[in-house]
Amino acid sequence: MQSTDRPETRLATRLAFLVAGFALACWAPLVPFAKARLGVDDGVLGILLLCLGLGSVAAMLATGMLSARYGSKPIIIAGGLGLALVLPTLALAGTPFTLGIALAAFGACLGSLDVAMNIHAVEVEKGADRPLMSGFHALFSIGGFAGSLLVTLLLSVKAGPLVATLLCSAVMVVAMIAAWPRLLRTVQSDDAPLFVVPRGFVLLLAALAAITFLVEGAILDWSALLLTTQGRVDASHGGLGYMLFAIAMTAGRLGGDAVTARFGDRAIMLWGGVIALAGFAIVLLSPFAILAMSGFLLIGLGASNIVPVLFRKGGAQKVMPAGLAVAAITMTGYAGVLVGPAGVGFAADYLGLPGAFWLLALLLCVAPLCAGIVTRNQEQGEANADRSYRSVDV
Repeated sequence: MQSTDRPETRLATRLAFLVAGFALACWAPLVPFAKARLGVDDGVLGILLLCLGLGSVAAMLATGMLSARYGSKPIIIAGGLGLALVLPTLALAGTPFTLGIALAAFGACLGSLDVAMNIHAVEVEKGADRPLMSGFHALFSIGGFAGSLLVTLLLSVKAGPLVATLLCSAVMVVAMIAAWPRLLRTVQSDDAPLFVVPRGFVLLLAALAAITFLVEGAILDWSALLLTTQGRVDASHGGLGYMLFAIAMTAGRLGGDAVTARFGDRAIMLWGGVIALAGFAIVLLSPFAILAMSGFLLIGLGASNIVPVLFRKGGAQKVMPAGLAVAAITMTGYAGVLVGPAGVGFAADYLGLPGAFWLLALLLCVAPLCAGIVTRNQEQGEANADRSYRSVDV
């Protein structure tokens, strides 16, 4: 296997993260156009959007298996180019059935790319022998901003959904062609297990990922309603909370590698969790809108580098193959994004929306409380790993 500590491999990894965030954000501005074109109600639209999530989860499971056998490079290429090919069909689908199929395919490409690029990032970071994961994840956020901005600009000048998606697909194709020769050609293993039952340390990492992503998804969908129903801001400014959260998270990840190199993973999880919890307290207790907004900044900043630490530890553990561990962490994190907003809605029915947000803060307490467990030396687990994988080789 070629050296992983090269500028080319780092560039290729960043391009993969950029394409994933870019592609996902390109779809969001198209939702109103799809609803109007198909003439469906909110219920049908919700079912269609679920197809994207189901496609992603199914592909994530398959990618963990395939990457263990064939490496991450072919999956990254297939996923990235697949996104570019499928995106225009989202602007063309003329029936709910065809749009559902297209969204499932789009989700499958996105899910496979998501898992494979994180597996690749783990290998690149190992070779560099310094933190890189936060910077890679920051590129996903930057790609999301760029994708939503480009599609919105194209639609605003009356380019039309099809033209907008074709131009965005061209951008993604160029990025993937640039990444292709620079991606790692990892060693293929014909006898690698295709399935390993996640357990122990990996289950803990997966649970923490689900909680962190759940918080992010809940803030995306519910922060505006929290601010407006409590009279902090009017409806036209309700989105400011999530905007500040997203800006802080991106900024935190851009600087996260340097901070991690200086203070270590344990400090990132411990103090990052504490800062995020302080942000929740400010949002929920402050009577002033400006102060409440600063709380969203703290939540984004504190939570920004927790997930990169979890992926790093998932790639370093020896309880199960690294690729399958990363796939498990990715799947549970994505499940948190899907389930979180609905869970907040159910909790709000019984506790009120502020009570549901206090429940989110309580869940997030697990991250700093588990900082020592997550970041301690896993030598005992590594010594025991060779005894046997609880695996089914197919």
